[in-house]
Amino acid sequence: MPASSRSKRVLIYSHDSFGLGHVSRCRTIANALVEADQSVSVLILSGSPMIGSYEFRSGIDFVRVPGVVKQIDTGEYDSANLRVGVEHTMEMRTRIIRDTADIFRPDLFIVDKEPLGLRGEVGPALRLLKDRGTPLVLGLRDVMDDPTALAQEWERKKIVPALRDLYDEIWIYGLPQINKPLTGIDVPPSVRHKTVYTGYLHRELPLHADIPHEIEEIDGPFILVTSGGGGDGEDLVDWVLAAYEHDPHIPYGAVIVFGPFMSATAREAFKDRAAKFKNIRTLTFTNNLGALMQRAAGVVAMGGYNTFCEILSFDKKAIIVPRTRPRLEQFIRARAARNIGLVEMLDADKGRDPQAMATALRQLPQQGLPSDVVVPGLLDGLGNVWRLVAKQLMHPHRGPASLDAGEGSAEPAPDPAPNSVGVPPVRART
Repeated sequence: MPASSRSKRVLIYSHDSFGLGHVSRCRTIANALVEADQSVSVLILSGSPMIGSYEFRSGIDFVRVPGVVKQIDTGEYDSANLRVGVEHTMEMRTRIIRDTADIFRPDLFIVDKEPLGLRGEVGPALRLLKDRGTPLVLGLRDVMDDPTALAQEWERKKIVPALRDLYDEIWIYGLPQINKPLTGIDVPPSVRHKTVYTGYLHRELPLHADIPHEIEEIDGPFILVTSGGGGDGEDLVDWVLAAYEHDPHIPYGAVIVFGPFMSATAREAFKDRAAKFKNIRTLTFTNNLGALMQRAAGVVAMGGYNTFCEILSFDKKAIIVPRTRPRLEQFIRARAARNIGLVEMLDADKGRDPQAMATALRQLPQQGLPSDVVVPGLLDGLGNVWRLVAKQLMHPHRGPASLDAGEGSAEPAPDPAPNSVGVPPVRART
């Protein structure tokens, strides 16, 4: 069957052990791909328990692998729900990922953030598809971690050989003016040559965006407070509520979205405190944070990648309160964005003084907008990603189905020829 008369298949992997960031980014990309070309089908491999809560466009489906959870303090993993050891869970995940890749036979495989997957679980699928000639792409967010910590992590996980021998392209969903995530990593020139900065991923509201009824009761402008998934957002919410308790005359109300992974104990305690204020409303989760953000006078957030993209997309004045554990990712992003005038930042590590937060909340409406700062290509990510995908799908190569094949043990492939993307994103010079 000629390529033009059949669907084009894209497989996306996201390990999703904690929070909402990975699944949200993959969903955004998948929706953009099927909207750009109705012959494209996208299958997402995810461990997120929340993936079924999101709406996807026609042409997208997902396979949910058994979940694991990351312990914040130790960074170790455990089975999320199954009463089996984490090693058993990882074995199941690895087999499901490889068999899905085998049966789905994608024309393109995009791996989000973790080059070999959680504990190497995507390695067998990568080797299988590499043997078939399927293009393999690694998608990285704009900031990974402190360069020294990332270099040590990647050395331990043997990541650089995978970048060199397995992947055809590396897409960075950001701009070098803000951060170069491979800084400090000793990679060969071939890896840097196949790296492309796309710009940030623009977000839009769905056609029928529901507004949570909680905000209808707020009289006047409000500030949206979001801690992402919420698993590590207790300090942010506590600080904001302490500011209102310290200064009950802050002129703007607040809508606080806890996130689905915040503990029930903390959530209930925060609800009790918020209930004392007629202009504060709380939500556990919304699958359409953008609708709230569009209505908000400003945003207070921890500054994960997806929230940052939404702040830019909806052009909102924002205060970022980045976490610094277990990674410095949010702090590095917030500091860089503040330095060029896109957002303001409060450093919680310097102390969570209620007066400091109250002052920031009062000043938030007087801040400049992100759009006041001219950064060429800032939100061009989705358009450039589609051009990169379309280039790979021009000559699809699935290879034969091999349901009972081994994992694939090909020798490492030589470095690919230089790519010529035909789009204007900035080439990496990290």
